[in-house]
Amino acid sequence: MDLRSSVSLLLLLGVCSGLHGQVRTHPLNVVGSINFLIEGDILIPKKRTAMKCLKNAYSCLWSKSANGWVDIPYRLSSKYDNSEKRVIVNAMKDFEYKTCIRFIQRSTQRMYLSIEPRLGCSSTLGRTGDKQVVSLQRFGCVRRGIVQHELLHAMGFYHEHTRSDRDRYVKINWNNIKKYFVYNFDKKDTNNLGTPYDYSSVMHYGRTAFGKLGAETIIPIPDSSVPIGQRHGLSDIDIRRINRLYKC
Repeated sequence: MDLRSSVSLLLLLGVCSGLHGQVRTHPLNVVGSINFLIEGDILIPKKRTAMKCLKNAYSCLWSKSANGWVDIPYRLSSKYDNSEKRVIVNAMKDFEYKTCIRFIQRSTQRMYLSIEPRLGCSSTLGRTGDKQVVSLQRFGCVRRGIVQHELLHAMGFYHEHTRSDRDRYVKINWNNIKKYFVYNFDKKDTNNLGTPYDYSSVMHYGRTAFGKLGAETIIPIPDSSVPIGQRHGLSDIDIRRINRLYKC
């Protein structure tokens, strides 16, 4: 499978077909923002359409250098204290140890991640071509697995429970989902890079995500006891997908 065909449909890419027009109301939406939210924590730039990246697949991936590294420049807000900065930087280092992704401090690069303590945890999906904000609220979001979850969005990865074959692995309890958050469970037409469904992915929702009064919204099948929604760090399959998508 070549990179272009991998990028065109993916659980992975925020440029997948079906995004156009999916503007949803969400508490984190800001009036006048150039972005809109899907799936709870994914920001899609309004200026991007699904077709834009389908026509130019490489535009949504971070570029690989001649030395084989995929360098992702970032700027870390001075509003974080030293311990919070350590958590974020150490979460980034996990990628470098296990993949060809390397987060480097921004100097003059036009395309970079601006990691800021805004409201909630959120990220744009894939490379947008300019400054893009990764929001990591100081209280609740600065944890290794959550940091990695949002960085994976910025690299182009969707949530695991939205992949095309999910109905073989999880049951969605639609009646238990809060009315205005049903869209977070929309299934995507995806290319899964030849990897199995991953209950242990750091990109998987927990079983009570957006549930009414804490009701279960996602049930693993056939074994309902399988743990989902971990935020400890990258799973082995998360790592495999990064390496396949970016040809590490």
